[in-house]
Amino acid sequence: MDLEHLLADLAQGRTAALARAISIVENGRPGFEQLLGAVHPRLGRARRVGMTGPPGAGKSSLARLLVEAWRADGCTVAVVALDPSSPFSGGALLGDRIRMEAIALDPGVYIRSMATRGTLGGLATSTREVCDVLDAGGFDRILIETVGVGQSELAVTGMADSTVLVLVPESGDGIQTLKSGVMEAVDIFAVNKADRPGADTMAREVEITLGLRHRNGVSGSPSFPGWEPPVLLTAAVKGEGIDALVAALDRHFSWLEASGELATRRRVRLAARTREVVDRAMNRWVWQETGADEVLQNRIDDVAAGRVSPYHLAQEIVSGLKEGSRA
Repeated sequence: MDLEHLLADLAQGRTAALARAISIVENGRPGFEQLLGAVHPRLGRARRVGMTGPPGAGKSSLARLLVEAWRADGCTVAVVALDPSSPFSGGALLGDRIRMEAIALDPGVYIRSMATRGTLGGLATSTREVCDVLDAGGFDRILIETVGVGQSELAVTGMADSTVLVLVPESGDGIQTLKSGVMEAVDIFAVNKADRPGADTMAREVEITLGLRHRNGVSGSPSFPGWEPPVLLTAAVKGEGIDALVAALDRHFSWLEASGELATRRRVRLAARTREVVDRAMNRWVWQETGADEVLQNRIDDVAAGRVSPYHLAQEIVSGLKEGSRA
């Protein structure tokens, strides 16, 4: 990898360089951490928006309309669409570029489908780093659309400045969502398919729960008090409610800046990233550069026979590493 040449092309907004940089990062190819380190000073310009919710809620349709609205305002947009992955190839199964066909050819839009590869929360392990590459590529907005697999979707809130939870009136996920704690972490609620029966009921359900929480002395998110999440009605198939959603995202970002929460969230995100990088480096060191794997292979028959538990073997490996570090 010619890092300087790649960085120069990336700075000039060349799509081929962007695609190559993302592939290097997503697949953990040699030099990917050097690439990420080099682009770090360029980060912070893009607004990162997460979109989550149950399967079938119409997230992709809503995302497409949101992208179109941003483009009408002159913003460049990158979409990171997290799809379930094939158990055989590891590739994305659904392919949001197909569902977003109307915007895929817009030169101001870049869409990247990423496979979850079994990661909890529907988020590929390299999603945060791919977003960094897109940020360094000069995009004004980065939209992260997740698979939608339940409570573990909370993970998206750790990589976005603003998070939208998309619900549908007839899905039966309303009460489950309210119980799961998701609503304590998201910033905006969108009841999509609002032209169907039950949409108003769903919206009131969310508002009542938010109101109860407010009366219990919790104003806004427990983690970031002061913002009252709006509950919006949208109908993506009819293009309704998109202007209100864009306006709500703008209001939230303005609040984040004015309150200092934007800087706080981004510091928290960077601290989490540093821990992830350390964990990854330690994992690589333990299994590739020490004798830990050899110990495991030598003792695995004892574990299989029940003479040694995985926990005792793990402790033996860790103790050996500690001894080696003292030598």
